[in-house]
Amino acid sequence: MLLAVAFKKSLFLLTLFISLLPLATASETKSEPIKPLVADLTIDPKLVALGDQLFHDPRLSKDNSVSCASCHQLSQGGTDDKPRSSGVDGAMGEIKTPTVFNCSYNLAQFWDGRAVTLEEQAAGPIHNPVEMNSSWSEVRAKLSRDPSMVAAFNELFDDGISSDNIATAIATFERSLVTINSRFDRWLQGENSLTEQELQGYRLFQNYGCISCHQGANVGGNMYAYMGAMGDYFESRNSKLTRADLGRFNVTGQEEDRHYFKVPSLRLAAINPPYFHDGSATTLEEAVRIMGLYQLGREIPEAHIQDIIAFLRTLIGEHSKLTP
Repeated sequence: MLLAVAFKKSLFLLTLFISLLPLATASETKSEPIKPLVADLTIDPKLVALGDQLFHDPRLSKDNSVSCASCHQLSQGGTDDKPRSSGVDGAMGEIKTPTVFNCSYNLAQFWDGRAVTLEEQAAGPIHNPVEMNSSWSEVRAKLSRDPSMVAAFNELFDDGISSDNIATAIATFERSLVTINSRFDRWLQGENSLTEQELQGYRLFQNYGCISCHQGANVGGNMYAYMGAMGDYFESRNSKLTRADLGRFNVTGQEEDRHYFKVPSLRLAAINPPYFHDGSATTLEEAVRIMGLYQLGREIPEAHIQDIIAFLRTLIGEHSKLTP
């Protein structure tokens, strides 16, 4: 057990070391660890529209008070800016709501990765007693009493309203939530779209080792990492350990997965406070400082923090539902 934990932490440190090796400068090449986001143009717009309706439909909850959009507020970046979200009857969740934007680029869904697909993820909140506290049978019965909803499903699916078809529609809508055309992506594609401070922030983001976990098209979301790889974050947090703090341990029951989380995307980090699974960092400055200490083992000076934040702001892309 201890060997498994040590191996995972050693693997993380090796990845961090590799990330600190000299990289090609922006003037030489745009072959970078971060890739541009690309929207899927093959998605059926009618299925997206139905998923959009369902995403905003409170009938998915037991008392018709909570929709997916209640916690994933698209105009605000796909979350609700709270450390924990509330569900039916004011029940309080145990973890920070992650953004739903660019979720199709994640290796799995939820902080602990318990859902492999977006279809699986769509079912989770519906059945969670502190979120929607409903069931597929209740949801199907409600939607089946709506002639317009019946007609929409019958047009798109041979078997009309079913649990799988509801999940498919919601997941398809979520796959459409890709924030393209960020200034950083335009820079990757050859435009002179970044300031010197923003470029310096990107260089620092690489040199400190942030890039070891936050890379790829989603600038994260494609791997797991320990919260507190270089220090005991939970001890320093000075608050009681919760079930949510256990990370993937709650899924696998394996000791080596304790405090092991899916790395969040940083694409919309600049507009999605508070930060971390526990929402304990209220500002981006605080989040960068804590990540430096407990993930990288380094104290990042304030000037460098501001440069890194300037870079993070360039990652915000465009979507018709998003108004940052």
